[in-house]
Amino acid sequence: MSIAIFRADDVQDSPPVRAPSPVPKAPFPADRAAAGLIVGESAAIRRVLEQVRHVAATDSTVLLLGETGTGKEVIAACLHALSARRDRAMVRVNCSALPPALMESELFGREKGAYTGAVERQIGRFELAHHSTIFLDEIGDLPADTQVKLLRVLEERQVERLGSPRAIRVDTRVIAATHRDLEQGIATGTFREDLFYRLNVFPIHVPPLRDRLEDIPLLVWRFVEEFSKRFGKHVEVITDENMSALRRYVWPGNIRELRNVVERAMVLATGPRLTIALPAAPAGARQRSATLTDVTREHIRGVLESAGWRIRGAGGAAQRLGLKPTTLETRIARLGLTRPQRAPSSFAEEGPAPDRRASHE
Repeated sequence: MSIAIFRADDVQDSPPVRAPSPVPKAPFPADRAAAGLIVGESAAIRRVLEQVRHVAATDSTVLLLGETGTGKEVIAACLHALSARRDRAMVRVNCSALPPALMESELFGREKGAYTGAVERQIGRFELAHHSTIFLDEIGDLPADTQVKLLRVLEERQVERLGSPRAIRVDTRVIAATHRDLEQGIATGTFREDLFYRLNVFPIHVPPLRDRLEDIPLLVWRFVEEFSKRFGKHVEVITDENMSALRRYVWPGNIRELRNVVERAMVLATGPRLTIALPAAPAGARQRSATLTDVTREHIRGVLESAGWRIRGAGGAAQRLGLKPTTLETRIARLGLTRPQRAPSSFAEEGPAPDRRASHE
């Protein structure tokens, strides 16, 4: 799938990037409801989508790993939407948000009178997710005593409500997620090794935004479309200069931070041309330098653009970089660089909204 952005010739200062055209659904995924969940066409996100393709239709436990704000819950929702369990709602549990004292009853349920204050029976989240999916977010924050009980549930596929000796069998598909290094947690004694191996059946590493910079225009236009509907505003253009600035920012908060920045800009928008102000980077983020891969990707992209995306021949990108054309082609594929395509402008109705290339990026 390729979506492109047209420039407006009547703007002289910085060429605008227009909203993309409606495009047909990509063949992946088969379920149209899941098709718009994941936005991106970079090599990094394509690798994730390929893993999702393989595991979604199974009942295998999936462990989503990645930094805060990278979209792990969106990946979990896509896995559920593509599974045979999609007709029932996915049950979400944030393990870092529940008080430790209530964690066990929330997950596994309780009987009336199980403890002081338990005035009625409570169905646990695992029972609610019977024949469905349970998403255990921030599993690395699970208290040690609950880790033991969760391990038993994963091994035996049955739960016992607090205050009841009767085991209840549950048919629940488990998806867990964490931004923590669980193997380090094992080394420090904060996470059980046996539970890690029970969860780590099919790990998926969700990439940070800095590893999928070419997806930023796609994500920006998706958020613009979302907030246009919410705020009743109409945005047609974002300048090429503005979009390039978004690509150069570190994004320590990843996609969540990008979404917040776009929402702030949409609140302030007064016309069809949107200006997205970059946030003041935290002190820690200012000290972070780009990785060698980031620098290489941006340098090669710049040379390709200056050569009109021509690789071979005199004046081609390979000659300018001092590389063999085949070597450059291999690096382009490994870095996930793709040539922009042009298409008419307007919002996409569903699915991935804007083009991944702002203009010349």
